[in-house]
Amino acid sequence: MQKGSGEMSGRICMITGTTSGIGKATALGLAKMGATVVMVSRDEARGRAAMDDIKKITANESIDLIVADLSSQESIHNLSEDFRDKFQNLHVLINNAGLTAEHQTLSVDGIDKLFAVNYLAPFLLTNLLLDLLKASAPARVVNVSSGAHSFGRINFDDLQGKKRSAMRAYGDTKLALQLFTNELARKLEGTGVTVNALHPGVVATNINSRDSSPFMLRLFWKILKPLMSSPEKGAQTSIYLASSPEVDGVSGKYFVKKKEKKSSKESYDESISQRLWQVSAELTKVGR
Repeated sequence: MQKGSGEMSGRICMITGTTSGIGKATALGLAKMGATVVMVSRDEARGRAAMDDIKKITANESIDLIVADLSSQESIHNLSEDFRDKFQNLHVLINNAGLTAEHQTLSVDGIDKLFAVNYLAPFLLTNLLLDLLKASAPARVVNVSSGAHSFGRINFDDLQGKKRSAMRAYGDTKLALQLFTNELARKLEGTGVTVNALHPGVVATNINSRDSSPFMLRLFWKILKPLMSSPEKGAQTSIYLASSPEVDGVSGKYFVKKKEKKSSKESYDESISQRLWQVSAELTKVGR
């Protein structure tokens, strides 16, 4: 059984990408359960509006907002420092933020934004907060991946997807996130910190309706949106992995609809995950 209202009291949860969609629904769900929720948003005005909505709905005043641009490594470092200025513990980190893009654009660090936000940001943020997570154990890291990881491939000669279609590059970033989950789980054995990934389902959020998203994906979303799951349903597995006693001690797994599933064959390749970790550590200067 998932923990009921109040049973997450005293647990501090950080969630990225909380302005709308699955992230906001996840923040709302955990706030209803009494958690202290730290919302991370790129847009301060929209972030504050989402925070105010959650406070009003839940009557939980233990909701905070930190503004950060997850495509910027400097901003992610500032996010970690801002969090530490306010909190001494971190029990749950949910790497939820993500994007799709039709055309490649570079971040302020000269890195493909799709790769930077969908993969490097979780890698960097998690590593920056690992000491707090370990000190707060039992603690959990939850990575919001996608079924799209199954058509991803890691090409170390084109890691940032310059030679691939937008959809293929998106799948590559989600495969990288799955590989990171599995490698981190191995590194965290015996620490009391677990890490798992999930596919939230095909959810009617705005991530694939933005002008920056691939045209065919926007068309697909527009046609099929009435048949898609709500953000509230899409958030259920994130909330489950963040709170349920059923997954105490479970780590390095992939979940769909709150059930453990096999991820793609390549996601279990330790030689790839270890090399990817090394490259990521070089790109972010953490996790070495």
